[in-house]
Amino acid sequence: MKLPKDTTQEIALTTPDIKIQLPQAKPEYKSMLTNIAEKAPAIAQASSNFYKSHSQMMSVTLDVTAITPIRSVKHSLAEIEKTKAALQEGYFKMKKEEVKLKKLERKLLEEHDDLEREMLEIKINEKQAQAASSRGYVEAAVRKLNFFTNQYDNLMKKIGKEELTEEDYELEEVKYHIMTCMKQALNAARSRGGQIDEGNLIYVFDLGINAAQAQAEVFAYLQWENEIIKEGKAPEHHHTVQWLEACAEKWARCPSDFANSRGFDILDKTSLTNTPQLEDKKNGTQSSKVQTRK
Repeated sequence: MKLPKDTTQEIALTTPDIKIQLPQAKPEYKSMLTNIAEKAPAIAQASSNFYKSHSQMMSVTLDVTAITPIRSVKHSLAEIEKTKAALQEGYFKMKKEEVKLKKLERKLLEEHDDLEREMLEIKINEKQAQAASSRGYVEAAVRKLNFFTNQYDNLMKKIGKEELTEEDYELEEVKYHIMTCMKQALNAARSRGGQIDEGNLIYVFDLGINAAQAQAEVFAYLQWENEIIKEGKAPEHHHTVQWLEACAEKWARCPSDFANSRGFDILDKTSLTNTPQLEDKKNGTQSSKVQTRK
């Protein structure tokens, strides 16, 4: 049985990102394909916003979660290096695909068999479509790289430095770990009736901080929050950060003292990069080795 003449025609649809050829067996497909064609440019433009996996907001709140600025710089630099590596990989992949496309186009010019030519044309169209999709991800990676480059600049302005040394990073580690430990301890205590969990008690111990003191600080802070709420006020996030900073200041010597008691120094300038080398004692200068034991 033959179909009516107007339903055996093929409708070809070409948009910026898709090609469709359908046997037109039902009339309604013509209006569907026309609608897709009309909306395709706007959809392609909108889609270009979403080739990246994370939003800017998510990147600086849920991805880079370091609570101190130099640690945040470290994580931002890690994101920059990871994105640069992905861009480099994507660049060379695109260049290889460009060469493969040129080889297919050259082969098409030399081919005389109609079916082989048709197959080559399909492969060329496929390569072109893949290249367009790859460009979207590369462009998103460039935006991410630019975003974290700007965040690095913002963080450096916040800490008031034009460059960082490994010593800067090492010196901030005490503050970072105490604040991180107490942040985790506080959040664990909220769901445990005010009690710090075992994992963070071990973390406290390894930092040389007495667990009873840490527990008392958590109890006191939670009690303060409850009193504020009873007064009809709302404790805010910055109050917690201030408390964490106070804990870090209060126990700043604990990690060093604990390390010293076991025979360790937590900072040795002779083992750092981006710092002056040991001066030549023959010239009457002093060694830059830091002794932290009392």
